[in-house]
Amino acid sequence: SAVYLQIEAEVQRRKQLIHQSEERRAIISRCYTPKHPEVYTLQDSFLAPEFLEIVRFCTSPSADLQGLLCYLESFSDKRIYRLPVFTEEFCQAFVDELENFEQSDMPKGRPNTMNNYGVLLNELGMDEPFLTPLREQFLRPITALLYPELGGACLDSHKAFVVKYSLHEDLDLSSHYDNAEVTLNVSLGKEFTEGNLYFGDFNQDPSPVPQYIEVEHVGGQGLLHRGGQIHGALPIASGERWNLIVWMRSSAIRNQLCPMCNRKPELVEAEGFGDGFTEPLGEELPQTLNLCALG
Repeated sequence: SAVYLQIEAEVQRRKQLIHQSEERRAIISRCYTPKHPEVYTLQDSFLAPEFLEIVRFCTSPSADLQGLLCYLESFSDKRIYRLPVFTEEFCQAFVDELENFEQSDMPKGRPNTMNNYGVLLNELGMDEPFLTPLREQFLRPITALLYPELGGACLDSHKAFVVKYSLHEDLDLSSHYDNAEVTLNVSLGKEFTEGNLYFGDFNQDPSPVPQYIEVEHVGGQGLLHRGGQIHGALPIASGERWNLIVWMRSSAIRNQLCPMCNRKPELVEAEGFGDGFTEPLGEELPQTLNLCALG
């Protein structure tokens, strides 16, 4: 009975997260004055020229996987890819804006139960002007070729946040997999040493003796990987690191099987993206979520 009460309390806590986030977003929208208001709306000038070239290739009639792989850095056979994403100038302005927000007296929701420092970007109002066009116009042509079986061509929602690592705060991140079909992890800076990411097995295909690989973070560059790829972050040795994380979701995939519990989802009404689940009976119905998949 004690375990049941703990589970029920956690379910109720998670049910309140969406409402609490909406309350914070309303306060921030009304009371916060951005230091760099320009970074809230995506512009082509924020994106690395090499990234724009990759997108141009992926949207061309001749685009195919083998051609795309010529533009990317691949790691082992785990389908992990590194590519330039943002310019150095944008990264500096964006981190400066995030630090300004952190130093304000605004209410702050943290990304998840594993990261104690960071910012939920939907609460800053960045979903529609920045993250949705980034996903739809720039990332989806790439993921369509890299991850077709995970709904890469129909990633229709996301959860985006920034995490911060420093010597006196969060140093590392334990092994986990993401509530996402595909994840983008971009190193925004600042100066830091160590803190490599490590990747193990895909969560649905574990081996008795997992083989891990380490991947170094490079400023302005991003790592694309399957959300179900078990991974973590090793401790930084010095400095401070900010990372943009975008969990991209395909309702066509997760409506069939919840990526967190591997069962057919039972849906309830929710606000916003509803963790990427949708009611399949009609688009006019409210978006829904699976309580077991709340991150």
